[in-house]
Amino acid sequence: MMKSVGRRNAWFQRAWVALALVSFAGGVSAKAVPESEQLDRTEPLPARLVGVDVKEHLNEPVDRATSFVDENGQAVTLGNYFDGTHPVILTLNYSRCPMLCGLELNALVTTLKQLPWTIGKEFKVVTVVLDPKETPAQAKEAKARYLRQYGRNADDGWHFLTGSDASIHAVASSVGFSYGYNEARNEYIHPAAIMIVTPSGRLARYLYGIEYLPKTVRLSLAEASEGKIGTTIDQLILYCFHYDAKEGHYTPVVMNIMRVGGGASATALGGYLALYFASESRRRKQKPTPSAGEGSLRSSQI
Repeated sequence: MMKSVGRRNAWFQRAWVALALVSFAGGVSAKAVPESEQLDRTEPLPARLVGVDVKEHLNEPVDRATSFVDENGQAVTLGNYFDGTHPVILTLNYSRCPMLCGLELNALVTTLKQLPWTIGKEFKVVTVVLDPKETPAQAKEAKARYLRQYGRNADDGWHFLTGSDASIHAVASSVGFSYGYNEARNEYIHPAAIMIVTPSGRLARYLYGIEYLPKTVRLSLAEASEGKIGTTIDQLILYCFHYDAKEGHYTPVVMNIMRVGGGASATALGGYLALYFASESRRRKQKPTPSAGEGSLRSSQI
C-alpha cells in the first residue's frame, strides 16, 4: 500500500517537472523570436499580382465616350447603354479566360435567373472585353453561351463590347478596376468584381467574388435605378436595410425597422378599430326596434 502511494507521488512529481520544463521552453522560444516576427507572417504578393485591385469610385461617372465595337460589329460607345431609365450591370471579362471569368459570369447568370426582372426590360448588362485581340465574333459566341444559360429572351439587353487596349484601360480606369497581363501564360490577371451603374452612368455599387446574393443584386439595382424600378416592398426593404461594404450585402437598420414596425402596429390597430366600430354601427342599424306592446309585456314580466 505504501509502495503504491509512493509510486503515485513520484509520478505526479515527474509530471509537474515535465510541465514546468515545457512551459519554460515555450516562454524562452517565444521571447527568442522578436515580437515583430511573431505578429507579421504576411508573405509579399507575387510580382504579377501587384497593382491588381479595385479602388471604388462611388458616385463618379464611368467613361461613356470611349469607342467600342459590339458583338454585332457595330461601332458604339459605352454611353449608348445609359438611357436615363435602366440601371446597368457592368462587368470586365474575356472569353479566353481559363477560369475566373467563367466562374464570375456563370454565378451572375445563376443569380439573375432568380430575379423577377429580365435583362433588357428592367435593367441592362454590359461586358467590356478585357482582351483587345478578341473579335466581335468571339464576343457574340460568348454572349450566346450565357444567354442560353439565362433562358430568357434578353438579346437586346446584354452586350459584349470589344475594343483597343487604350479603350479598355480607359473604362477600367474610370471605375477603379486595375488588372495585369501574364506574358508567360498569355492570360489577363484581374479582380472578381462587377459594378452596378445608375441609368445616368454613375457608379452606385461594387459587388465582389464569384457568388452574388439575389437579394443584394436586386436591392442594388433598385437603389441604382433611383426609384425607376422595384416595387413598394423593395423601397421599404431599402429603407430598413443598408449596404454593408465589409459584409458585401445589405444588413438591417434597427432604428428604421423599429420606426416601420411602430407605424405598422399603429396602422393595424387603427384599421382594427375602424372595422370594429363599422361593424357595431351596422349591427345597431339592423337590430329591430321593439313595439309598444312588446315593451309593456316585458315591463309586466319584470
